[in-house]
Amino acid sequence: MLALTLELNGGGRAEVRVSDRRDGDFADCSVEQQASLAEGTWTKLRQQHSARVVTVTAPGDADGSAADAAVTATPGAVLTVRTADCAPVALVAAEGVVAVAHAGWRGLAAGVLEQAAAAVRRLGGRQLSAYVGPCIGPECYEFGQEPLGDMVERFGPQVAARTAWGTPALDIPAAVRTELARSGVGHLTEAGRCTSCEPELWYSHRARGETERHVLAAWISAS
Repeated sequence: MLALTLELNGGGRAEVRVSDRRDGDFADCSVEQQASLAEGTWTKLRQQHSARVVTVTAPGDADGSAADAAVTATPGAVLTVRTADCAPVALVAAEGVVAVAHAGWRGLAAGVLEQAAAAVRRLGGRQLSAYVGPCIGPECYEFGQEPLGDMVERFGPQVAARTAWGTPALDIPAAVRTELARSGVGHLTEAGRCTSCEPELWYSHRARGETERHVLAAWISAS
């Protein structure tokens, strides 16, 4: 498990957790398994590779919603996204707002991080930080030339890369960095882990066809 704690203005903390293979499969997890990572009532999204963001006003609110990001200013509301190559992203505003986003290439192209940051600001967040969990790295992510051209047009030449075997690749972390910078995120922490390269720790649908999923959970703790 990866863990991050950020102090908020006026007291309280934002907590971020990312499961790894040792924590088990979170594609369809039990309440007991959820509690092993983050106690409280979870909001789990029906992810669509979209830019839709739901606002959570009470613990468990919007559970099962068709969306790829969620935001809350409510202490104890655990927001989650599940991944196995896409980038899981947590946004934290020092004013006491958190968001999570599932950022694959389609979601990035649709603007999921831009929309998540805008949702944080609508709830009063101004000083934004981000945490990016493990995702597939460019050295392992072969990508079609035409959609790669579209991503370069959207994010810039830095998202075009080559795989370890020399074919065109997409650099998802570079696209995430670009969009977070455009969205006014002042501080970024990255796990810097490739889900394809470390099979002992991470699931990868792209590299190994695995159906299991990691989860990123973020919430505000008042204590």
